[in-house]
Amino acid sequence: MTLADMPDLSRGMRLALRWAGLLALPLVFALSLFFQAGAAPQARAAGGAGHYEGVASCAGSTCHGRAEGNGEEVRQDEIATWQEPSSPSGAHSRAYAVLGSPRGRQIAAALGLGPATSAKECLGCHATFAPAAQRGARFQISDGVGCESCHGPSGNWIASHYSLYEPDSGAKVTHAQNVANGMVPLENPQVRAQVCLDCHFGSTDSGQFVTHSMMAAGHPRVSFELDLFSALQQHHQVDADYRARKPVVDGVKLWAVGQAEAVRRQTRLFATRLGSQGVFPEYYFFDCHSCHRPINDGPNATRTFETNPGRPIAFGYAPFNDENMIMLSAVGRVLAPAQAAGFDQASMDFHRSMASGRADAAAAAGRLGDRAQALSGALAARSYGGNDAFTVIAAIAAKATNARFTDYTGSAQAVMAVDTLLNALVRDGRVTTGAAAGIRADINRAYAAVRSPQAYRPAEFRAALGRAAAAIEALR
Repeated sequence: MTLADMPDLSRGMRLALRWAGLLALPLVFALSLFFQAGAAPQARAAGGAGHYEGVASCAGSTCHGRAEGNGEEVRQDEIATWQEPSSPSGAHSRAYAVLGSPRGRQIAAALGLGPATSAKECLGCHATFAPAAQRGARFQISDGVGCESCHGPSGNWIASHYSLYEPDSGAKVTHAQNVANGMVPLENPQVRAQVCLDCHFGSTDSGQFVTHSMMAAGHPRVSFELDLFSALQQHHQVDADYRARKPVVDGVKLWAVGQAEAVRRQTRLFATRLGSQGVFPEYYFFDCHSCHRPINDGPNATRTFETNPGRPIAFGYAPFNDENMIMLSAVGRVLAPAQAAGFDQASMDFHRSMASGRADAAAAAGRLGDRAQALSGALAARSYGGNDAFTVIAAIAAKATNARFTDYTGSAQAVMAVDTLLNALVRDGRVTTGAAAGIRADINRAYAAVRSPQAYRPAEFRAALGRAAAAIEALR
């Protein structure tokens, strides 16, 4: 099944899946809660040294293994959703299998890793790669990215999670008790983003970083968008029981915190040993298309460089991939203005430091990561209202942000953001499904402008995005 065969997915979802590719890091939620790159203490504690019991331990017919949902407190068909062979929801279960595909074997052979199905460089993200001493009797590495990759090793909480009631008192077991026993609190946007980013950007844990060498061997470019990926992987229903046990995360908050945590992770990793390979920077962090583009040295050659007001780099330098920085700057300006100016200055300083050498760039990355962390905290702590999505969409298309869309990756992130935020407006009842469908043509024109890096034209994209944002603003 190809992406074109999935008409039920929005153009944005299909674009995200195209970025993911056939051998991409599995769609959404994979664990080994990151530490050196700035993990929240509660996340690391939750995912720490528990025992991994395996997918089979969750798959009973009275637990999560029914063929279809029963409409009770939990759906009970979560395993079937996770195993879905052709949709995005089943991507995690397929993650290990793709290592044995022709492309997986080719990549591993080119890198001299041996079989990809046993290479630690691959298993950190293509499976729940638990240490041998922490594997229960039913654990299978071939399950791929299983339940415990996201929810944490279940040895200390599966019994209370299953029983629902305390054996002594008969009191109902709370979600907070399960979290105290080691379950990862994925309802916390910052924790969820950190879990996802371990594989959907990288971490310092073994096998959780895609190098430029891996991409040269055939691994796709990795992309991340928390709200969209969460929607693709959702296997629960937000009903009265869910609301009684957990907070419901606003879609705008999920998107905004995801952008902040992506910048935080990106800069923290760049400041570590992963930021350079020998005398060269690690090109994984940079904009691929600044180098991977047609080059014509004839007399009629043209250059596609445009001055970017948010990225003061010397002409001819490879630009750092700033797609999430652009989005975070836009949302910070309107939803967390007290932190936004400091972030923008740190971002400018970081780009400028690229001409000063590795030590200066690493130090500037650390300062930018601190600013992103402050923005993440502010965005996670604030309350959200009905007009926030409209406000953020307008900020993305505003002149201050629009002028920064000079490169393919930032532009693709922007149109996906506008589409994601429009979907949030529909979910919240602020925009009807019919009204959203009526402006789909404007969204699709913006997508068409970023259909491929080779055909990308900055001016055309900026105009298309502006029309789409104006059409959405008219619905406010």
